[in-house]
Amino acid sequence: MGNCYTVGPNEALVVSGGCCGSDQKTYTVGGWAWAWWLLTDIQKITLEIMTLQPKCEDVETAEGVALTVTGVAQVKVMTDKELLSLACEQFLGKSVMEIKGVVLQTLEGHLRSILGTLTVEQIYQDRDQFASLVREVAAPDVGRMGIEILSFTIKDVYDKVDYLSSLGKTQTAAVQRDADIGVAEAERDAGIREAECKKEMMDVKFLADTKMADSKRELEMQKASFNQEVNAKKAEAQLAYELQAAKEQQKIRLEEIEIEVVQRKKQITIEEKEIVRTDKELIATVKRPAEAEAYKMQQLAEGQKVKKVLTAQAEAEKIRRIGEAEAASIEAVGKAEAEKMRMKAEAYQQYGEAAKTALVLEALPKIAGKVAAPLARTNEIVILSGEGSRVTGEVNRLLAELPVSVNALTGVDLSKIPLLQKMTNAQA
Repeated sequence: MGNCYTVGPNEALVVSGGCCGSDQKTYTVGGWAWAWWLLTDIQKITLEIMTLQPKCEDVETAEGVALTVTGVAQVKVMTDKELLSLACEQFLGKSVMEIKGVVLQTLEGHLRSILGTLTVEQIYQDRDQFASLVREVAAPDVGRMGIEILSFTIKDVYDKVDYLSSLGKTQTAAVQRDADIGVAEAERDAGIREAECKKEMMDVKFLADTKMADSKRELEMQKASFNQEVNAKKAEAQLAYELQAAKEQQKIRLEEIEIEVVQRKKQITIEEKEIVRTDKELIATVKRPAEAEAYKMQQLAEGQKVKKVLTAQAEAEKIRRIGEAEAASIEAVGKAEAEKMRMKAEAYQQYGEAAKTALVLEALPKIAGKVAAPLARTNEIVILSGEGSRVTGEVNRLLAELPVSVNALTGVDLSKIPLLQKMTNAQA
């Protein structure tokens, strides 16, 4: 007894084992197969495309530049019976991820080895050639595993030292330079061709203009010949017409002169009357108002003159009277002062030395005030003395010297005054 097994077009069915220890294997793709119970083994292997992304990081090229290259590979198990048997021997019983891992490591190894033999320019500028080389080198190895490389492309190439960026800038600058040179050459060729076309156009135009000028000159010469004859006849007719017209014009002018003489006489008469009228109008409108204005100004000037004279006289009278009043006042004050002085003199003469002493005593406070004025700004006076009665002695000494100083200044002897004699004796 057994079972019937089927697989789709994306899988392969492997039937192994059999009766009497047979080692025959049957491979079925997209079909069915019979398997005996307990005698045969049924296994499947996928035939679907597997996408791999081999990546080699920091692999040094032939020039020693470290590059990182990422590729994309499409692989699958081959359906040829012999190759399928090889794939089954290698991968039967393994998962798809395990199959991918084996093939991926193989591809990365070949990719790394090929990178070490190429320059950066060969890798970067001709990626298709680089991918084809990797596919050719790796195909035999993966083929021995029953795997077919359907496609292999380079996805990305980059480095960490900006070598490719610098290379791109150099290439960009070269392309830009070639483009500028091409534009300049194209513009130069266009300018040369344009100049040649303009030259040809100018040559053709010059020939056409020359022929036109010749034709025009001949036409003008013929016109001039015809016009000469016509103008001669016209001139004769014109002279005759002008002569007759001059005669008629002379007659008309004589009549116009007579008319102008009559008109001039009438104009002179009108102008004489206008002069008389204008004269009268000026007398009425200019002369009379001017005379009235002059009379008015004269009268106003006379009034101002009289006003100023009267004002000046009043001011002088005022000043004179104020002067007289001030003089009288000064005279009265002088007389009073003189009388006062006379009475003082009589009193001083009558009292003699007593009057002089009174004057000196009256003046002493004022003198003392002037002498002590600087001391008014002094807050405190300290007299240094070792003895307690020293201050009193100093004050008494000053009072004793006061009559001598006054006598020296005024000639009055204060020591003869009874009050001062008592004070002096008491101090003694």
